[in-house]
Amino acid sequence: MSEAHAASYRAREVPAAAQVIDGVWAVPIPLHGSALTAVTVFLIETRAGLVLIDAGYNHPSCWTAFQRSLTTIGHRVEAISTVLITHNHPDHVGFADQVRGVSGARVLMGAADDFATMHGVRGAFLDQLGTALDLTGAPRDIVDGMYAEAVKVAEHHERLRLDGALPAGDIELEFGDVTIRAVHTPGHTYGHTVYYDTRGLVFTGDTMMAEGPTQLAIVSRPGDDPAGDLLRSLDRIRDLGAGIACPAHQFPYRDVAGRAEQLKAFHQAEVDAVRDLVDGPATAWDVARRMSWKKPWDELGPGTRRFNLVHTLALLRHAAGRQAP
Repeated sequence: MSEAHAASYRAREVPAAAQVIDGVWAVPIPLHGSALTAVTVFLIETRAGLVLIDAGYNHPSCWTAFQRSLTTIGHRVEAISTVLITHNHPDHVGFADQVRGVSGARVLMGAADDFATMHGVRGAFLDQLGTALDLTGAPRDIVDGMYAEAVKVAEHHERLRLDGALPAGDIELEFGDVTIRAVHTPGHTYGHTVYYDTRGLVFTGDTMMAEGPTQLAIVSRPGDDPAGDLLRSLDRIRDLGAGIACPAHQFPYRDVAGRAEQLKAFHQAEVDAVRDLVDGPATAWDVARRMSWKKPWDELGPGTRRFNLVHTLALLRHAAGRQAP
């Protein structure tokens, strides 16, 4: 299954739903109009009903594709008893409320990513982004331009109400014959949670995909250290003993511990590169334009520059070993 899924990913195609192991289904959902081709949600068969991991965009095309895929594998939305969300980004929370409306399913997510909690502590997504851009030290016209571009593409529907917020740490969830451990793994967001099926699978959300780096959470408050969070989270995933990783993008893969070590080394190298570039006080704006990206800074698209600038802010926060900008 993974080889076919990987081939589809590299061809920028959306594969059909397929079994990962007996009783666990990968269900890719097309993301029309997004730079991401698809998000993969996962369906777990249990004696206590179906468990859904993540929930695509809040868009009719995603909802329709999801229902159609369930039909092809012999399941119905009405059988879903629980929705476990890895984190609060829009391509993961989107149709959770619709599932609940059809089936009565419980919707659970990490406490720090609960929108009500996040708004009280950090503010809405765009508020956090505005704060982060200010902290980068970029010129005012650059900050204003980046923020305006982000507003144009923002698809953050932040109204989802949870039936339960999962605390930091580990918590075991029992679904009849299946046990799933919720493991708090901040770094990509502050409440990011991976779900370890004790049969040997870990659903990694956006923390650890098969290829490429992890986008770090937005730095907006004193004490934020998403790079340090991610390095520690990768250790936690490595030590779970999982044999298969099921990320929300790209494709499932094996050698989970090896991939965790590889990704940790990559991000530690990023931190080290920032340290090498810093000689005295420096801003993320200074550093980001001197970092090695896939293309020279001036050739990057506006969205990529914004992502990289905010990512650099997080790296600089960790590299400096300090808790305030």
